Amino acid sequence: MQEQSRYAVGIDVGTKNVRCVVGYIDGVGSVPKVVGVGVAPNSGMRKGVVTNLTGPAAAIDKALESAEGMSGHQINAATLSINGSHLISTKADGMITVGMTNNEVTPDDVVRLEEVATTGKVPQNREILEIVAHSYRLDGQDNIKDPVGMSGSRLEITANVISGLVPHITNLQKSAELAKVEAVSVVPSVLAAAQSVLTESQRENGVAILDIGGSTTGVAVFEEGDLQYLSVIQLGGQHVTNDLAIGLKTDPEIAELVKLSHAQLGSSGTGEVETKHEKKTYIFQQQEIDEIVEARYEEIFEAVSKELKKAGRAGKLPSGVVLVGGGAKVKGIVEFAKSQLNVAARVGEPTGYSGMTDEVKGPEFSAAVGLMLNDAMGASQVAARDGKHSVKKTGGFLKSIFSKFH
Repeated sequence: MQEQSRYAVGIDVGTKNVRCVVGYIDGVGSVPKVVGVGVAPNSGMRKGVVTNLTGPAAAIDKALESAEGMSGHQINAATLSINGSHLISTKADGMITVGMTNNEVTPDDVVRLEEVATTGKVPQNREILEIVAHSYRLDGQDNIKDPVGMSGSRLEITANVISGLVPHITNLQKSAELAKVEAVSVVPSVLAAAQSVLTESQRENGVAILDIGGSTTGVAVFEEGDLQYLSVIQLGGQHVTNDLAIGLKTDPEIAELVKLSHAQLGSSGTGEVETKHEKKTYIFQQQEIDEIVEARYEEIFEAVSKELKKAGRAGKLPSGVVLVGGGAKVKGIVEFAKSQLNVAARVGEPTGYSGMTDEVKGPEFSAAVGLMLNDAMGASQVAARDGKHSVKKTGGFLKSIFSKFH
């Protein structure tokens, strides 16, 4: 375990790609140094969930091979991302009587309170991934952020519970096991991305992070330092690529190149553009490209706007939206997001690490870096010592990571 404790591993299992980031921790309190990176195309997943165990297993194995080669570290445990519209957030509250004779609140009291608050709130076919305590109340005193060590007899909690469907979580873990990796902690992709790109002040002021992946877009709203809302929309960058392939009457591989090289949101461009693929040159009309891409991104942002309304934050985010994921790489997306959502916008890039910065600096690596930072806090090491294979809740890691790495 000595060697394992010096490394942190995050594996972002996306519908289209698997990304692995290995960090090296040199001493207590040091910023993780990225020493290994691996990317592999994925198959066997639809809309963020596993539909074929061997596809993701092969992609994880290939991404690990590259990351292990760079880092010289054999990976057998990691923090993984999970995605899909089955991920939801639910409000919960509860009350207990403090157990100690001197009425001092202990960590055990907090765990017991969380269990009371979530009992009956989450169906049996769901696994709790995160319990975000918004505030505690101790003998009538409101807005307590951390009650441990305080004195009182009646302790209450108001929290946000993030859960996912058990079969989807289990299948993700099984795919990792086929690649000989223990998925000892599972984190929603959009929350992992938030860990690497959001600042403390943004989370305090009010901000939404939009993780535009291949077939899904994750939405997470933060305010007063805490996660307020989470949902996953079944639309992503692959839908844009497919639209281009159909509209331009070309292959998806060529459509993807066109999207990343020539598409410009909010543009009134004209003329012809060229795309080279396998020694052939393809010519398309700029206006046609932009119209196709813009139509689908309008749909994505319209769906995002509906989620922000559900969260009660539409047009009410002082720190705006932060765009991450591969779908955030399309030209003109920042100004387009501003006009569609009526808030400030920027593309997020991961921070909180040193080392191979060029390899992981893009928005598509936000989740993988965030997962590595999560792992750096000891999630996988704790789980491995416990000898348990159940999902480890990420509770507490959100707060501790922000305070440590930002």
